[in-house]
Amino acid sequence: MKTTVAPYQTRALCLRIVCESGLTIRLTRYPYDLTMSNGQVYQTGSGYDFTSFQAESNFSASVVDLEGFVGYAGITRDGIASGVFDNARCYLFACNFLNPIEDYDEIVSSILGKTTIEDDRYKIEEMALIDLLGQAVGDTFSPGCKKIFGGTELYGCNKNLASVTVTGTITTVTSPTVIVDSARAEAADWFAMGNIIFTSGANAGLAQIKIKSFAAGGTITLYDAPYYPVVAGDAYSMVPGCRKRLEDCRDKWNNVARFGGDPYVPTGADYRNGKVE
Repeated sequence: MKTTVAPYQTRALCLRIVCESGLTIRLTRYPYDLTMSNGQVYQTGSGYDFTSFQAESNFSASVVDLEGFVGYAGITRDGIASGVFDNARCYLFACNFLNPIEDYDEIVSSILGKTTIEDDRYKIEEMALIDLLGQAVGDTFSPGCKKIFGGTELYGCNKNLASVTVTGTITTVTSPTVIVDSARAEAADWFAMGNIIFTSGANAGLAQIKIKSFAAGGTITLYDAPYYPVVAGDAYSMVPGCRKRLEDCRDKWNNVARFGGDPYVPTGADYRNGKVE
């Protein structure tokens, strides 16, 4: 049961979007901006709207759609196209507009999903977190680690990524997916499977990009080209990656106690060929 319910006479709906990059966008259906008791400002619905929450008692998918025009309330075309809002967490709640309090009457928590853009109008589907109950779950055995590198979940990797994050400036651009920082002195493959995010230039503030490989001398090869062309002088922040192998966890990160793989479990081929003793 809820401990607080917004009065229907003065009820206002609010939506908070928290992106994986840390970007937070606050929206409200009230005709004026709402300043919460904690000082956070929720922008009025000019140029966007979110549909009413629909839910069934049979645990079928619950849906909230966010619609609007590109460029309002910090939701930009390049932000949507580059993946800034992918898997963002959303929190829908109601409050009393006479005395607005953040998360006063909680309605649903959700994840941003499929996004479509037509002309200058976008639509983003949201899926309620409760719908995870309808997903098939289980555990699998594999030689590679199944944990998220740097994840802080229970029994997670828990590697401190802040201590290994580096910053620098691009010195050369070889192609849309190959960039160079000649000042980098790390060994080859150190940043492979890691992530890079640009902190200046046209791509500043957009989604991070997966690193395919890293060569000695500072050559960085990306899986995908940044949304805008990178130029020499663009600043970045970069986190090393993990190839999920036992030797990486043991020799590179000294974190083997938290390794989540099963390199010594025999495969089906081992059984068939009589290699299991």
